[in-house]
Amino acid sequence: MKISESNWFEIEEYLRTDDRCVLPLGSTEQHAYLSLSVDSILSEKVAADAAEPLGVPVFPAVAYGLTPYFMGFPGSVSLKLSTYAALLRDILDSLYATGFRRVLIVNGHGGNSPVQPVTMEWMEANEGARCRFHDWWRAPETWNCVQEIDPVASHASWMESFPWTRLPGRELPDEQKPFVDFDRLRDRNAAGVRALIGDGNYGGVYQKPDADTDRLWEIAVRETRAQLEGDWA
Repeated sequence: MKISESNWFEIEEYLRTDDRCVLPLGSTEQHAYLSLSVDSILSEKVAADAAEPLGVPVFPAVAYGLTPYFMGFPGSVSLKLSTYAALLRDILDSLYATGFRRVLIVNGHGGNSPVQPVTMEWMEANEGARCRFHDWWRAPETWNCVQEIDPVASHASWMESFPWTRLPGRELPDEQKPFVDFDRLRDRNAAGVRALIGDGNYGGVYQKPDADTDRLWEIAVRETRAQLEGDWA
């Protein structure tokens, strides 16, 4: 039940018997040859695929996040941490005010992790509120699948290359890019990060056969659905 495909009457009726919802978090940032919206596309799709058989509403992905290190790549957009924290709190407050009590946040961008304490503050301030923060791509079974397929995998590599994140008519390199030196990434500004990583891929081949990524996606959806179905008591 995507919010974008629902009206308020339907959501009011849903809330008579259930108070769960899903809030995907994404980002708008470079992903080498893939869409700049990869993180938003993936977080919203894995959320929708997971929630669909349960009938749980899925809100549109928050399309902007924390990505100051990619500001050397045109098209990337980064919010200040204070702005993002306030935005997330406003969204959670709105969900609570309209009747939702159990919120699964499906995060698609590692840089967004610093806002997790906002969920703790929100639960403390609102009686009966529950919030889970789920990084879909590094959930245990999903990450194990990545390692089984090819451990050389990272940002903008094959593990984010799906039919729904690839761009029509854009050729992907046919090679395996060595991992970048992650230690060197930590003390660079945006221009330094761009100089170090070049096209934006952190390491790995650019695309795997769909059979591999289909298996990865199936596990990611199942693991995300388990977060919704699990014991909230």
